[in-house]
Amino acid sequence: MKESAYYVKIVEWSETDHCFVGSCPGLLYGGCHGDNEQDVFAELCQIVEETIELYKQDGKPLPPATSGKEYVSKMLSVA
Repeated sequence: MKESAYYVKIVEWSETDHCFVGSCPGLLYGGCHGDNEQDVFAELCQIVEETIELYKQDGKPLPPATSGKEYVSKMLSVA
């Protein structure tokens, strides 16, 4: 399994921007955007992979994983 699988990737519609916005909370700030939800998700996955590689190249530890039941439970409690 790729290390990127340990990070939640979110693609949501932005009424403000009138496009889909992709983000990966806990790993990177910002993300990507576009008119096609699937394209945004694919781009986001690539950005996450590249971000993980940059952490490794810089010798920095990766942030804690955001995938799994604990993270989902936290998100549900906020909703």
